[in-house]
Amino acid sequence: MPASKKIQIALIFGGRSVEHEVSLNSALGIINHIDKTKFNLLPVKITKQGMWLLFDNADDLHSIDDVKKDPEIQVMTADISSPGLILLNSGKKKNSEKPPKAEPVDVVFPILHGSFGEDGTLQGLLKMANLPFVGCDVLASAVAMDKVIAKQLFFQNNIPSADFIWFLGSAWKKSSDTIKEGVKKEIGFPCFIKPANSGSSVGVFKAHNEDEFSSLVEEACKYDRKILVEKYIPARELECSVLGNDNPKASSVGEIIPANEFYDYEAKYEDDSTELIIPADIPKKTAAAVKNLAVNTFAALDCSGMARVDFLLEENTGHLYVNEVNTIPGFTTISMYPKLWEESGISYTELITRLIELARERHTVLKNLKYNR
Repeated sequence: MPASKKIQIALIFGGRSVEHEVSLNSALGIINHIDKTKFNLLPVKITKQGMWLLFDNADDLHSIDDVKKDPEIQVMTADISSPGLILLNSGKKKNSEKPPKAEPVDVVFPILHGSFGEDGTLQGLLKMANLPFVGCDVLASAVAMDKVIAKQLFFQNNIPSADFIWFLGSAWKKSSDTIKEGVKKEIGFPCFIKPANSGSSVGVFKAHNEDEFSSLVEEACKYDRKILVEKYIPARELECSVLGNDNPKASSVGEIIPANEFYDYEAKYEDDSTELIIPADIPKKTAAAVKNLAVNTFAALDCSGMARVDFLLEENTGHLYVNEVNTIPGFTTISMYPKLWEESGISYTELITRLIELARERHTVLKNLKYNR
C-alpha cells in the first residue's frame, strides 16, 4: 500500500460476537462516508473465528456483500515500539524468511458491537499497543457492557433505573425455586430477563408470568453466566446520543416505537415496521431532562468519545429511567446515534471526523501522564 500523508485510520469491524453482521453494516457506513481528503482507511475485519484480516483497498468496498468476504492479508496489532498493524503475510503466500512488515496506524476506529469489541477487551489490547482509538476506554466499556455493574453504579450516582436482582447461572441450577420466589416477591411479573453481558437485545426476554420464567432463564443462560432480572415499566423508549471527552454534549432526543412487544433483536434489525421518531414528540422540559441525565450518566461511567444512552419514560407518571448505555452504538447511516446528531446539526461525515479528533485528544492527555517513577 502506498505511503500517505493523510491520517491512517484502522477501521476494525466484524468480531466474534452475535452482533457480527450488525458490525459489518456499521463499518460499511463509515467506509462509504469517511472524509477521504483527510483520512486513509485500513479496513480490518475480525472473522467469527477471531482472525484479523486486512482489506488492501477500501475503495473496493461498496456493498454489504463486499465486506462479508474474507480478505487474505492477515494482521495483528503491533507492539508499543511500532504502533500499527503487523502484516503476517502478503495475502498470497507466507514467507517465514522475511520479517513481518508493519503498517503504521494513527488512530483505530473500533466498530465492533457486543462481546470482544465493546466490552473493554479490544480497548485493553489497543491501549497496550499504544494506539489511539475512538470511543470509551477500558473501564467504561467493560462497565457499560455489564448491565449489573452499570445499574449498581447508576444507583450509587442517583441515576434512576428500574429495580432489579441478579444471579449466576450456577446459582440458578442449584436454587432455582428460591431465586424464582425472590423474583416473585421483589420484582413481580411481567419482568425482563437479560444476560448481563449481551448487546442488541440478544438473549433478552419478557416473562409475562411465573410459568414462563424458568424456561426463559434457561435460554438467557446460554448467552452469559450472569443473569439480570428487571422490573417491567410500561414506558416509551427514548434514546439520546452523547459526544465528547471531559466536556460531553448531548444530542436531540429520539423515540423508538418497536414493531414487537419490546425492542428485541428482530425489531431492531429485521422488522421494517419499527419506527424511529426524531426528534421525539415530548415536552421541551422532558427533552432537557433526558439530555441532562444522558450527560450525567456518560460522566458517571467515565465514558469518552461516544455513547448512546437509552431511557424509559414511564407512561403513567412521566418519570425517567436510564435503561442502559451503549458505548459502540449502531453506526449505519440510518442508526439512531448518527441520526440524532444529524438532527442536532452534525452530519454523518463530520461525526466520524469529530470522533477521530476526540480519540487523538484523549490519547495526547493519557500519554503525558507518568506511568513509572
